Amino acid sequence: MHIIDKYFPTLSPLQKEQFKQLGTLYPEWNEKINVISRKDIENLYEHHILHSLAIARFITPQTGTTFLDMGTGGGFPGIPLAIMWPECRFHLIDRVGKKIKVASAIADAVGLRNVTFQHGDIGECRNRYDFVVSRAVMKIGELIPLIRKNISASSKNSFPNGLLCLKGGDLSAELGAVREPMIEVPLSDYFTEEFFQTKELIYVDL
Repeated sequence: MHIIDKYFPTLSPLQKEQFKQLGTLYPEWNEKINVISRKDIENLYEHHILHSLAIARFITPQTGTTFLDMGTGGGFPGIPLAIMWPECRFHLIDRVGKKIKVASAIADAVGLRNVTFQHGDIGECRNRYDFVVSRAVMKIGELIPLIRKNISASSKNSFPNGLLCLKGGDLSAELGAVREPMIEVPLSDYFTEEFFQTKELIYVDL
């Protein structure tokens, strides 16, 4: 939890408590339904929660901004972002029902009221949002055609509506195939831990 305080020192007491609860809830649920690698659960705060919150270092959304978390798994990045931005709304979707079950139960347990859930394929989601967020679900060039229909036409934020994607590794070939306007941010610009040396945030204007 201290690593969240390190980078986000102005959290409210409620937000601090919610992030603290995640440190208990995810290991408990992971024992029953595996949503995080069992080898990696001890790195929950750094590898999953803080990683998700990289998006909160890139953008500060206006009140009422809407987000679609495509392929949320156990709730990343959607749940940490929903805690960070209680005045925004989040819809989390995943093909795997048991992962949605875990994410929904954890959101209920920490008292999130700005999150909805959907068990299904992205093709079944027809609503529009200001931003789609995603964490290493698929190649960006494959993701864009699937989510373009879900991007709202009217923008209210400093960045136009689009895709915010957390990725790792060598992205040169993957990003070379993207034709839309794009910003590439090394997460080492935000966080000093070694884990983030090979991680990036990709914003695509859609």
